[in-house]
Amino acid sequence: MASVVGVRFKKAGKIYYFDPGDLDLKCKTNIIVETARGVEFGRVVIEKREIPDDQVVNTLKPVLRIANEADLIHQKENERDAKDAMKKCIEKVEQHNMEMKIIDAEYTFDNNKIIFYFTADGRVDFRELVKELAAIFKTRIELRQIGVRDEAKCIGGLGTCGRPLCCRCFLGEFDPVSIKMAKDQNLSLNPTKISGLCGRLMCCLKYEQQSYDEARSNLPVEGSIVLTPKGEGKVTEINVLSKTLKVTVPNEEGIEFSHVFKPCEITVIMQPGVKDE
Repeated sequence: MASVVGVRFKKAGKIYYFDPGDLDLKCKTNIIVETARGVEFGRVVIEKREIPDDQVVNTLKPVLRIANEADLIHQKENERDAKDAMKKCIEKVEQHNMEMKIIDAEYTFDNNKIIFYFTADGRVDFRELVKELAAIFKTRIELRQIGVRDEAKCIGGLGTCGRPLCCRCFLGEFDPVSIKMAKDQNLSLNPTKISGLCGRLMCCLKYEQQSYDEARSNLPVEGSIVLTPKGEGKVTEINVLSKTLKVTVPNEEGIEFSHVFKPCEITVIMQPGVKDE
């Protein structure tokens, strides 16, 4: 068994796991850890726990120590300096008329590197920009291209619900979201109504999908032939939330009328794609 703690480096950032050693680390404890890109300042979000060795993907980096007051002051200085570095970088991008947008900047805790995050429609040759920035800040420079969803996560804003963006508040990673989820939830397929500020499908479509899938598993699919109190008909619409079915049933003259039934009121005779034996 291996001991691990879950650590975040940003408010809603991805959770990384580290070896806590003999340290007694509680949630919200600020710590200094060794990472692949150097020494970093993070916060514990998952307390120490034991996991099987086969679940450890890579060699765990150690937690160096619990952050002290000097570390906190240094981290705040880095955050302030990163804002100034971002402004300088934006100025240089404008001077070179480069087709890229600087979104964010951050210093590693040990000041060994400055990372600039940017968006662009395609590939950008920023070699000269890196040279100029390295000459200004006297440290290593990394420019990292991100997508529109990551841009929204960095900048933040309010969603259509009126609340701060989920990705900015608590979503550590982006789950795949598909148009099928909107269809399953009977939502309008108007892109402006199901897209977030990033222009991609809203992450919240994922939240209720499992409930919709479970509810649909107990209901006949659209196109099923069913027996109702009004006679034999065809399911044309399913309302998952109210758990009702709209069924078209022909009368004696062959004119079809729509009726709403509960699942307990109908019997499935045949489902689409399933042949009678």
